[in-house]
Amino acid sequence: MTQLPGPSLCGALLCWVCLSAPGLAVEVEVPAEPLGVPLGKTAELTCSYSTSVGDNFALEWSFVQPGRPISDSQPILYFTNGQLYPTGSKAERASLLHNPPTGGVASLKLTDVRPSDTGTYLCHVNNPPDFYTNGLGLINLTVLVPPSRPWCSHSGQTSVGGSAALRCSSSEGAPRPVYNWVHLGSSSPPSPGSMVQGKDPATEEEGTQDLGKARNSTHPQYKFQACDEVTGQLILTNLSLASAGTYRCVATNQMGSASCELTLSVTDPSKGRVAGALIGVLLGVLILSVAVFCLRRFQKERRKKRKEIYGGSDLREDAVAPGISEQTSVRADSSKGLLESAPSASTVTTTKSKLPTIV
Repeated sequence: MTQLPGPSLCGALLCWVCLSAPGLAVEVEVPAEPLGVPLGKTAELTCSYSTSVGDNFALEWSFVQPGRPISDSQPILYFTNGQLYPTGSKAERASLLHNPPTGGVASLKLTDVRPSDTGTYLCHVNNPPDFYTNGLGLINLTVLVPPSRPWCSHSGQTSVGGSAALRCSSSEGAPRPVYNWVHLGSSSPPSPGSMVQGKDPATEEEGTQDLGKARNSTHPQYKFQACDEVTGQLILTNLSLASAGTYRCVATNQMGSASCELTLSVTDPSKGRVAGALIGVLLGVLILSVAVFCLRRFQKERRKKRKEIYGGSDLREDAVAPGISEQTSVRADSSKGLLESAPSASTVTTTKSKLPTIV
């Protein structure tokens, strides 16, 4: 009796026959390197395959956003039964370089690329009843976008001896921009105590640099590389009056650059106290001047009212009654400062009546 081969031997023979037979394995090839395409240009996603195309041949292109699993991919187009079916939000911009894609080339063309087109594209070739070992290819596409104008801000204690944090960030830019700071030169000499954390542009060595030594006549615009080029943050410590001025942040990637500026004001508390005292003195002088002016005006108005009351046809206190002539002697007492008026009998003369006397 002839002994039949075991199950393991039969399985191995079947696999060898399937793999050695022509057209029974689908191999998809795509570029290993990510693809970068400038904004608004046309992207060509290369995909090729090797198999004997049959009646059931099908091709599918799909897309998944960055950071999402492959299972969340969304279809872009299908090719099956000799017909092409674009679908999804990219349908109007997606097409095949070779249609029909039955000659081993299944490359995708995507026109007018946008930032939302950045992600992973899946080229899936299916040709049943082929046994395929790798019928799927993945291509990473990045739409290159220049940095948008960054936003500059600062926080901290911007007084002499204090510290300040300068921040810079762009809302758009692919690949991610890197940030650098530039301190525009000023006419005043920098203080040797001003320090900055970052990199010296001359040595590219990290650490704390002396701002006074860095910003000299040979560095009218001293360039700082931020401690973290991704976040765009620059820390200034031990501020001095020379630390004040205009700071410019430059966001850069391979597509271009953009910048923003901010003005940093450094205050000196000691000068502030002197200025406050001076302002207080000036304010006191002003208040006193106003008070004197108002008092003088009040006195002037009072004298004016007295003249109006006792002037004109009013009877004077020193008027002499008709028929009486009075001679008043006034003596000035220099020691007492008083005015004395003393009428006497010898100085008063009675006017006799000129009318005839009846006896």
